[in-house]
Amino acid sequence: MLASVSLFMFSVPVPGAERTQIHNSFDALESGGRNAAQHHPQMGRAVGLSYPSLPLGYQNMAVSPCAPGMQPLSQRYPAGAQSFQQAALGPAQLGSALGGMNLQQSQPEALRAINLLQERNLLPRGPVTPPVPCLPQDLQRLNCSPEVFRCTLTNIPQTQSLLNKAKLPLGLLLHPFKDMSQLPVVTSSTIVRCRSCRTYINPFVTFLDQRRWKCNLCYRVNEVPEEFMYNPVSRSYGEPHKRPEVQNPTIEFIAPSEYMLRPPQPAVYLFVLDVSHNAVETGYLDTVCRSLLDSLSLLPGDTRTKIGFITFDSTVHFYNLQEGLSQPQMLVVSDIEDIFIPTPDSLLVNLNECKELVQDLLKGLPQMFTRTLETQCALGPALQAAFRLLSPTGGRVSVFQTQLPSVGVGALKSREDPNQRASAKDIPHLTPATDFYKKLALDCSGQQIAVDLFLLSGQYCDLASLACISKYSAGGVHYYPSYHHLHNPAQVEQLQRDLKRYFSRKIGFESVMRVRCTKGLSIHTFHGNFFVRSTDLLSLPNINPDSGFAVQMSIEENLVDMQVVSFQAALLYTSSKGERRIRVHTLCLPVVNSMADIFAGADVQAITGLLASMAVDRSVTASLSDARDALVNAAIDSLRAYRSGGLSVQQPGLVTPACLRLLPLYVVALLKQKAFRTGTSTRLDERVFAMCQLKYQPLAYLMLMIHPALYRVDNLTDEGAISIADRTVPQPATLQLSVEKLSRDGSFLMDSGSVLYLWVGRNCAPNFITQVLGVPSYTAIPQTMTQLPELDTAESTRTRAFISWLREQRPFYPILHVIREESPLKASFMQHMVEDRTESALSYYEFLLHLQQQVNK
Repeated sequence: MLASVSLFMFSVPVPGAERTQIHNSFDALESGGRNAAQHHPQMGRAVGLSYPSLPLGYQNMAVSPCAPGMQPLSQRYPAGAQSFQQAALGPAQLGSALGGMNLQQSQPEALRAINLLQERNLLPRGPVTPPVPCLPQDLQRLNCSPEVFRCTLTNIPQTQSLLNKAKLPLGLLLHPFKDMSQLPVVTSSTIVRCRSCRTYINPFVTFLDQRRWKCNLCYRVNEVPEEFMYNPVSRSYGEPHKRPEVQNPTIEFIAPSEYMLRPPQPAVYLFVLDVSHNAVETGYLDTVCRSLLDSLSLLPGDTRTKIGFITFDSTVHFYNLQEGLSQPQMLVVSDIEDIFIPTPDSLLVNLNECKELVQDLLKGLPQMFTRTLETQCALGPALQAAFRLLSPTGGRVSVFQTQLPSVGVGALKSREDPNQRASAKDIPHLTPATDFYKKLALDCSGQQIAVDLFLLSGQYCDLASLACISKYSAGGVHYYPSYHHLHNPAQVEQLQRDLKRYFSRKIGFESVMRVRCTKGLSIHTFHGNFFVRSTDLLSLPNINPDSGFAVQMSIEENLVDMQVVSFQAALLYTSSKGERRIRVHTLCLPVVNSMADIFAGADVQAITGLLASMAVDRSVTASLSDARDALVNAAIDSLRAYRSGGLSVQQPGLVTPACLRLLPLYVVALLKQKAFRTGTSTRLDERVFAMCQLKYQPLAYLMLMIHPALYRVDNLTDEGAISIADRTVPQPATLQLSVEKLSRDGSFLMDSGSVLYLWVGRNCAPNFITQVLGVPSYTAIPQTMTQLPELDTAESTRTRAFISWLREQRPFYPILHVIREESPLKASFMQHMVEDRTESALSYYEFLLHLQQQVNK
């Protein structure tokens, strides 16, 4: 049991106020120590208020091999005086390397004209691959992986007017902290950067000679430091172009002392738990406490790692876990109007030194509140307390919430009318009801605190307001509608799996990210969870491997004299082990001057991801109907632009280049996505959560959410299978998302990213039902089946191998739902059939007819 002490009139000043100035200087630090005022013309702006929105109206895709027969660079630059340029080519060298190359001729497939009304089976058999930038082979080999850093257009227009004419958006999609198996790490007392724009040296700079290099972003000539002349890999001197920094587009530096304004912070974890009657009823406390108990030794950190706990109902409870106590001590603060921190020194404790007390608390917490009658929820005061407790150090706050906050600052009232869900064309209340959570998030960001929100509720909780605490502090939002330990076992399993990943995944503390680009290009708008500190700098108190970002770009100056442009993202962070590190990604793309070349290099999935973020912003700042119209106009405008400027011979029908063939399909899918659909009963919190996911997820996961992959799996064979670690993994073809592709005598697997559905037809072959599902008949399939039995049959082995392989493609664990035709989950499965007509939405073919009508106007 816990000792309990009630506190009423006790106040402690908040230490660490001086840290705001320190951490506002991190951007100057990453820039190399220049005056912060130079970097902060608009310091203090919040994302969303930072930039105007570009008009929505664009889209596209291509598969683009580089020009065949291109002369190898080794022949263009023979050994000798120009040997440095083999590994690090700049604009001057690329002028001759790319000179006279017609991208249009080298990418005939990308520009093949397709009549969408006649060719219906447009999905490739497997995943959609991003286009390859058309660069010399040696340069392409050195380019950044599209899994980490990709551009909506792999051929950059020379001018903004040409970009406007093509009606395609220019933007970047980043997954900067992605888990990587082979990440080069460099330890050096000298990190070589451009003296003018502070770009990190990279594979695309130009070595003028052994002692000088030209920046690929601002073109300043810089000196090569003496230390950089030695190559630690080859252990040779005088070959700076062979250094790891010049051979790898993604690299991580262990930063020297000048990148630190204070000692790196320890890993600090604070858990804030709802313990009201509603919360206890869901049974979530037991799941969270057991999961954390199992993962205590897996929490990233070192000997300095700290941990703390706050619980709340109508009051706020702190837990003294100081070494030397025989048991945890609960401290209750009932004055929620003026929250304060009792005993500040004993509420965040060293995990290693106080592990037994932490374990005792986690074992006892689920039982402590089992008989509570408290129905009120003081989330706001609990968050204020968390902010004060973590302000001296920074860290991660994990909030578990089960109902609408009802008392104290930040209290909310229900704004959802269930009767309006299906009928309204426009959805109200997508904006926050109060600015409390946003303001607190900005305060948290200034003190290097990120807040992750876990919402477990079947009732309306106003996620539009609550999500602000995570959005502006670089946290994440996790949502489990209708969570209950007895009534919804699938969500219990999903929470357990998610927490296992959440507690153990890599984390970066007190981080900032700056995106730089070649002179002439400029950043227009950022999308994701962060605070915009200055025009090109994001404040990220925490960074994790599951967060993605998008950046809208514009062309400010003509790029006429340039053959290529480059983009660089630099992420400065403190590792959980207390090291200051910088992860740098660099991307190089060619510049083109024709409409056809722009279309040929368009990346349909990157454009779809950017459009999704833009549409979320439009929904919030204008209206849902405006966002939907803008998505439709995206397809119309780009197809019309191709018809007028990219099509060499006019043809009847709805004509698109092959690179744009999936554009209308993805737009239809977005219109039917939970975030944007109308005419279907969609809970407001579920809609807002979908919008959060569209803004926050890396592109690979985002595309499965927008357009799931469908496979027939009752007839899997080894034909075309791949072999991975002594396993044979079948590779069935991807099917269109239409009931036409389903048959009652088959079984179909749908991968929607975070959820897998295995739909079993009523007349499915008995062999599949017995050999894979392990039940005697179709009617014996359990309604709540979420696991496939491990049976010693070829059919079971193939099916489980394929599902395991799909799960291995992402860091989180998608739950499997086995559903029969009469299953309650059938509706969820069918809602993903985006090509079919619904009561309120056109079918894909009807949408194509609408596009044709508009394009021909």
